[in-house]
Amino acid sequence: MAAVSYYLSLSVVACLCIFSVSSLSDHESFLRCFSSHVSPTTNLSQLLYLPNSPDYSSLLFSSIQNLRFASSETPKPLLIVAPADEFQVQASVICCRSHGLPIRARSGGHDYEGLSYRSEKAGSFVLLDLEKLRSVTVDVEHGVAWVEAGATLGELYYKVSEKSGRLGFPAGVCPTVAVGGHLSGGGFGPLSRKYGLAADNILDAKMVDADGRILDKESMGENLFWAIRGGGGASFGIIISWKVKLVHVPATVSVFTVRRTMEQGAIELVHRWQNIAHKLHEDLLLRVDIVHVNRGDRRVVEAAFKSSFLGHCDGLLRHMGEHFPALGVERNDCREMSWIDSAVYAAGYTNGEPAEILVNRELQPKDFNKGKSDYVTEPIPPWGGRMSEISESDIPFPHRKGNLFIILYLSTWRDEGVAASTKHLGWIRSMFRFMTPYVSKRPRAAYLNYRDLDLGRNEEGNASYRKAMAWGERYFKNNFRRLAMVKGEVDPHNFFSNEQSVPPLLAETGERPQKICSTSMSISDQRSPIKYML
Repeated sequence: MAAVSYYLSLSVVACLCIFSVSSLSDHESFLRCFSSHVSPTTNLSQLLYLPNSPDYSSLLFSSIQNLRFASSETPKPLLIVAPADEFQVQASVICCRSHGLPIRARSGGHDYEGLSYRSEKAGSFVLLDLEKLRSVTVDVEHGVAWVEAGATLGELYYKVSEKSGRLGFPAGVCPTVAVGGHLSGGGFGPLSRKYGLAADNILDAKMVDADGRILDKESMGENLFWAIRGGGGASFGIIISWKVKLVHVPATVSVFTVRRTMEQGAIELVHRWQNIAHKLHEDLLLRVDIVHVNRGDRRVVEAAFKSSFLGHCDGLLRHMGEHFPALGVERNDCREMSWIDSAVYAAGYTNGEPAEILVNRELQPKDFNKGKSDYVTEPIPPWGGRMSEISESDIPFPHRKGNLFIILYLSTWRDEGVAASTKHLGWIRSMFRFMTPYVSKRPRAAYLNYRDLDLGRNEEGNASYRKAMAWGERYFKNNFRRLAMVKGEVDPHNFFSNEQSVPPLLAETGERPQKICSTSMSISDQRSPIKYML
């Protein structure tokens, strides 16, 4: 069964005592901490941005795509740190923790709920913006690449294609999504039926943990390495870079997009699609987008069937003729191209745009939006291909065998104001309620990278494992408890936290540690555990 994104659109811990750095009372101490942990030649004016800094606002809003969280009422960070290397990331963690400042990291801004760059309380956190960490190093001989967290999928695809026309990587279709969050949440796309998720193809990683240590796969250990591949890296530390396994792609990839309105039998075709998709070859992805479109002076519902096939059009048309003749795909619907050009096509650029468009970070439109997700388990067999062969517990992403496809409900709008937001949020929530009988149950599953605070949230300063189960088991099913136990091992005082971060669960007692209020901190060196001084 194709790994399908089925879109519906309406055009649609520890309690750390916070020093008041906003009053600058401890500003010099904070700067001294940074200065002592970075190179003496570091220009702090290009690293640290206070609200009164000239570039603070432009940096803050640079990668915010959801305008719901770009208003003047949205709580802003106390400080923005824009590190250019791993040691500046390390210094950020050490100095924020030593000053009792929560930290949030963003790598690209594609965040449906804005949890990577906002908090419920203004001036209460530091934003770590990783956009400068964007290098991609490709090793064709060994079929691997190191990619930093701030690089986008488009940049990764483009850099790989520059080195080899026969290598690719199985990840999402949106080129402006950054790899830091995408890979840590799972990451599926056109190659997933053949090669699994992006997270299934992670070989190594570099991250900074709550003690300020720079870790790789060997030093972080098996449990933590398991957790960050699909469990959301932001709960466990700051991901600096990933080492990924590249996959073989043929010289020719074939694609088509066939659109049908309700008058053209879209309802019957979508129903038929659900009953044939599991028969398709693992080299073939067929997804369906259901949207409102303008046709002349009418607004109509349209189903767009979008396909990608690792091979020539003859093979793609043969498969469609055998399994889905009702769709009526013809030879002139099919286009042959290289894998990198198919990535451009999958991103929505279907007029022969050059591959260089993938590295343009300005292409993602900014709008107001709300997303939700579901998995469908009946009436047909699962996703198929490699996705059904990988165990639910291999990595935290559990939505494998037994799932037919994923649904993304997406409402987008341009009008500002409460009335517009109320209208569109109401639509998507009512649609979600309507779909309840037709989707997965016990739990009703959801995809972490389509984050949804409607499912529940942590209480500020008091993350409860039992309460978090309400949303955690939807994203991770039976893997949630193991994730919480890993969190208890590596970050027992919940330094890395947000409204839907994994809470710590201690293996011995099953409870979180007592709240600790830090008023000062002692740091000996980067390899030593940080000790609280009460």
